[in-house]
Amino acid sequence: MSISLSSLILLPVWISMAQIQQGGPDEKEKTTALKDLLSRIDLDELMKKDEPPLDFPDTLEGFEYAFNEKGQLRHIKTGEPFVFNYREDLHRWNQKRYEALGEIITKYVYELLEKDCNLKKISIPVDATESEPKSFIFMSEDALTNPQKLMVLIHGSGVVRAGQWARRLIINEDLDSGTQIPFIKRAMDEGYGVIVLNPNENYIEVEKPKIHVPSSSDSSDEPAEKRERKDKVSKETKKRRDFYEKYRNPQREKEMMQLYIRENGSPEEHAVYVWDHFIAQSAAENVFFVAHSYGGLAFVELMIQREADVKSKVTAVALTDSVHNVWHQEAGKTIREWMRENCCNWVSSSEPLDTSVESMLPDCPRVSADDQKRPGQQR
Repeated sequence: MSISLSSLILLPVWISMAQIQQGGPDEKEKTTALKDLLSRIDLDELMKKDEPPLDFPDTLEGFEYAFNEKGQLRHIKTGEPFVFNYREDLHRWNQKRYEALGEIITKYVYELLEKDCNLKKISIPVDATESEPKSFIFMSEDALTNPQKLMVLIHGSGVVRAGQWARRLIINEDLDSGTQIPFIKRAMDEGYGVIVLNPNENYIEVEKPKIHVPSSSDSSDEPAEKRERKDKVSKETKKRRDFYEKYRNPQREKEMMQLYIRENGSPEEHAVYVWDHFIAQSAAENVFFVAHSYGGLAFVELMIQREADVKSKVTAVALTDSVHNVWHQEAGKTIREWMRENCCNWVSSSEPLDTSVESMLPDCPRVSADDQKRPGQQR
């Protein structure tokens, strides 16, 4: 006979209940508490007690990985690609490890933008005080002064940050597949100024302050006997809650709160902010956008809010698997007409490159990106 892991975990609780139920009426309170415990237990959370600590390195070297000369992430000892299932049957732990590596790679890409691409990191909001939350974008030296042409790059949604198309591709394929670096270098070689947006950096996280809940004894108006009863119940409740928490979340992570960045609290806000404070102020006669996935939606929102300005300055827009929707976003007829003439959306398709792909929306043309050759493609 096979016994499930969950049954083994709960066995002591069932035994305790059986013993208590054989007792007298004095044991009813304990029975109630145990039943309450069983109703609250989340087995997925309970499994966490068997996890190793969620304590991961903060450098690539600490993970024993490095990027080789081809831009591929490889183990420094074995030369093997990244392994997600580092520990069998511990998916949550493996996911946390993957996320920790991803944060290191984000910083690594930032370094490449500055060192390899010679971009400048520009803090926003431009008038931010020292104490308020801030984000940043990257720009080439001539981004605002180049009189001829400017390239603007916008990535999609999720965990990616400035300079990335897809974290998964960076880790599993190479830097050229998953980052915007090839686009940036080619644009600069061809005489473009470059601005790299950072639309997912919308807030900073800080630890949530602990809120002091005054005990009932602070209420001097209540009779002493009543306060004592309340305090006793409160202490027993806390003891029970701590007992539940021990099983529910043995690796309790810090409770965090989000402090949003002024005028950059969403990808759409960010796109408008960077337009107003940088792109619109640039000297370039011709501005070109490359926008992937949700970046396409952010561009359409920018058009809706700054239609005349965008039309006067933007020459062409290359979208890749854009998720914009001119109906849901309520883009007007003049915007849809402009998009038909000035935008093109390269989408996933098995058809040869640039083959027309049918669209149900009356906006820009859709053409094949030759299956998985588009920026940010997921394999």
